[in-house]
Amino acid sequence: MVKLLDSMHGDHPARACVVLSNNPAAAGLDKAEAKGVPTEIVRHQPFHGDRTAFEHAVMGAISDHKPDLICLAGFMRKLTEGFVGEWHGRMLNIHPSLLPKYKGLDTHRRVLEAGDAEHGCTVHEVTARLDDGPILGQSRVPILPDDTEDGLAARVLEQEHILYPMVLRRFAAGDHTPVFLP
Repeated sequence: MVKLLDSMHGDHPARACVVLSNNPAAAGLDKAEAKGVPTEIVRHQPFHGDRTAFEHAVMGAISDHKPDLICLAGFMRKLTEGFVGEWHGRMLNIHPSLLPKYKGLDTHRRVLEAGDAEHGCTVHEVTARLDDGPILGQSRVPILPDDTEDGLAARVLEQEHILYPMVLRRFAAGDHTPVFLP
């Protein structure tokens, strides 16, 4: 999220209007505020699993900010078809795998257990199916013989910080052509 905020200056076609989290302790909230970006918090726990009600509260929290595009970054909540449909073609996410492989959680462990030669990250449009939208960009990371989950995760995160801002800039300018980094 911070890398996205840092990228949106000068001739960038997008500007951050709000950062929302469902976790009031998320470090990104303080970082956004320090950069002058408004923040909103909508905790999911009070909704007791009612995702539709939670999403309605999220929409209420961001509606005054009038976003044109939503960029998910570490928002670990599955969104309903209704919410995703409202933002069809205007919501991006980054996932730590080379989609369509390893959708969901624990991607670093899963790729190591599978003995894959490479790992990476994918920026995609969000659809109602988990980690399944059109791919807008991917960056590959070789798996080294002594890789651990933590080491691999750190190397993938470095690529996420490069790829996501690059894809956001292109997407906000109307270019939906996928970008593939080596």
